[in-house]
Amino acid sequence: MNFGDLPEKYSNYRQARTVILPIPYDNTSTWLKGADRGPQALLEASANIELFDIETGTEVFRTGICTLPPVVCPDDPGQMAEEVRAQAEPHFEAGKFVVGLGGEHSVTVGLVRAALNRHPGLSVLQFDAHSDLRKEYEGSPYNHACVMARVNEMCPSVQVGIRSMDKAEWDNADRDRIVFAHDLHKLGMNAAGDALDLLTDKVYLTIDLDVLDPAFMPSTGTPEPGGLDWYTLTGLIRRVARERTIVGMDVVELLPRPENPAPDFLAAKLVYRTLSMIFAKE
Repeated sequence: MNFGDLPEKYSNYRQARTVILPIPYDNTSTWLKGADRGPQALLEASANIELFDIETGTEVFRTGICTLPPVVCPDDPGQMAEEVRAQAEPHFEAGKFVVGLGGEHSVTVGLVRAALNRHPGLSVLQFDAHSDLRKEYEGSPYNHACVMARVNEMCPSVQVGIRSMDKAEWDNADRDRIVFAHDLHKLGMNAAGDALDLLTDKVYLTIDLDVLDPAFMPSTGTPEPGGLDWYTLTGLIRRVARERTIVGMDVVELLPRPENPAPDFLAAKLVYRTLSMIFAKE
């Protein structure tokens, strides 16, 4: 299924501004399994989205959204990251806006590598409950708990919504670049201002769905209490979309549950809402 169940006029590759790249990988997650089913569940739910975005007054689907075949992922996370880079890079080079659909968060490494080849000087904005700054975890530097450690080796990042980290991560983190969830709850979106100002002109956006509170997004492998709500998350994204150029993104860690499809729809709506905010700037 293609994103939004769009007709060929709006989903063919040649005319599409945006490409959707499903990456069904879930080999290093350490609690609940099933994120490899996330991309398909998101795509199925996307068929039910209203294609007019009220807040921007736009229909971003008219810019074209092409859904690509899923990446066939090797089991090894390091090899997977390289395969994702190889699959994504031609689309960045063709000037497309690439949306990766995870899968676990480790898929982001390959996507950022691909984006950097097209957009030097890039920074990464991470929305997440977890800092993911471990040097390695369970014997692998490419574990999902290490994704931002690998990203920070490539380019600067800003992390938003964090509310869970290991003591070693705390000790080694650049906390000027972290917006903690408890500060957002106390101070509102203004708590993110100084950190967001550290982003470079071009930004890659990675959204781990567990940044949202489990009341809104229970369908993740590592739910954490105290998360963001819909309007805080989308409000922060809209601010960055207005002030910077977002060149690519991913949405990861959806673990679909057949008895509750609402989170699948939320994830699909988040992709469409974000695209609407990004392209409404133009």
